[in-house]
Amino acid sequence: MNFSDPLRIAVIGSGPAGIYAADALTRQSQEPVAVDILDRLPTPYGLVRYGVAPDHTSIKGVARALRRVLEEPQVRFIGGVEFGTHVTREELARSYDAVIYATGAAVDRRLGVAGEDLPGSVAATDFVNWYCGHPDSAVERFLLDSEEVAVVGAGNVALDVVRILAKSADELRGTDIPQPMLEVLAASKVRRIHLLCRRGPAHAKFSANELREIGKLDNADVVVRPEDVDIDLNSEAMLRAARAARTNVATLGEWAQRRPQGRPRSIDLRFWVRPSALLGEERVAGLRIEGTTLDEAQRVVGTGEYETLPVGMVFRSIGYASVPLAGVPFDPETRTVPQAEGRVLDTTGAVVTGDYVAGWLKRGPSGVIGTNKSDAAATVRSLLADAPALRGGRADATAEPIEDVLTSVGATFTTYTDWLSIERAETELAADLGRGERVKLHSWQELYSAIGSAAAAGEEAPGQPPQ
Repeated sequence: MNFSDPLRIAVIGSGPAGIYAADALTRQSQEPVAVDILDRLPTPYGLVRYGVAPDHTSIKGVARALRRVLEEPQVRFIGGVEFGTHVTREELARSYDAVIYATGAAVDRRLGVAGEDLPGSVAATDFVNWYCGHPDSAVERFLLDSEEVAVVGAGNVALDVVRILAKSADELRGTDIPQPMLEVLAASKVRRIHLLCRRGPAHAKFSANELREIGKLDNADVVVRPEDVDIDLNSEAMLRAARAARTNVATLGEWAQRRPQGRPRSIDLRFWVRPSALLGEERVAGLRIEGTTLDEAQRVVGTGEYETLPVGMVFRSIGYASVPLAGVPFDPETRTVPQAEGRVLDTTGAVVTGDYVAGWLKRGPSGVIGTNKSDAAATVRSLLADAPALRGGRADATAEPIEDVLTSVGATFTTYTDWLSIERAETELAADLGRGERVKLHSWQELYSAIGSAAAAGEEAPGQPPQ
């Protein structure tokens, strides 16, 4: 092999972790590289597109930075290809010297209480995917026909769900939320939203900015129980607490003094409670909750005091978890890929040559979007250190182009040009509807129709829907 040839690297997943890995690879000068970013969707950006609430337009600005990486000459985006279905680990080894797995954490953790499988009991990520227009989520997935609902969780995703449920359709009209989902939200019967946290306000994981947004809603009153926030900010415990915790407690303390203004909806923030059981026969008809406290080891325990909330839906938002990838080592306890400095380890603890991991699949669901940048850079440093051993180790000079591998197994794919066609269609839709800069296409059919329409107009021929 000619050592001037680029190191061929596949990145599985086009969310922040995957694209930041490609960014780190293209910024370095130690090794020439050719990077292919594979994703099962024809749309890149992962959670930036399908996990950031539509009214958080400033955070979505991250997509502009990610876009610049995809437009680097050493980088290709290959969409519509699902790892484990359309291409295997062994097949990738025919085309690449190394693979970086960056598929994130795609599922919610469960509550583990009776009645959790009743209709009306849903994962927050399913609702987030729905209002963000993920093509796997059908319009009819959520009808929002209950006057009272509960959201269980004390993090920013829980606040996102509460905020979207509480806002009026007019407040969301200027965002990129798909039109059919906006119409469902406009017809929502939800009037009271219970946000339930099993620990106290000083333990909540809300960011201060996210929490403040709840207090600025025009369409909803925020109700906080004074006894939940009767905390001395000058106490030893609070002086030791993080700044965000102190800010949150102070903010909640101010809200506890407010009188409801009679707005169309209300948000009841409850601390020191946890779900005990979801009630109902054919669907959720109530939620039994139990008071909580901390034992001597600072673990949450029940107080034996119960009450029932008359809710018709329960959204659980108590954390994300990664799912195993076919043929890739996985630790079911930590829900991560075993690794050392980004190098994948097998069941004996030995390094799997050529396999690397980044993002939440590597470290678990922690940090913010920007955390993935340093995390991915650390993985890339390990890969570059291994470069001499990687060259010719898995894909020699006769390496098969990934396009040929995909064709040989009957899979087809889309390109970055196809993604630009989708972007144009979304911009045109927004103009037609008089709604902001972009309105998302929300179904597989719409996405591929946008690609096909561009091809019919004489642009680059698109890939086809995945087989």
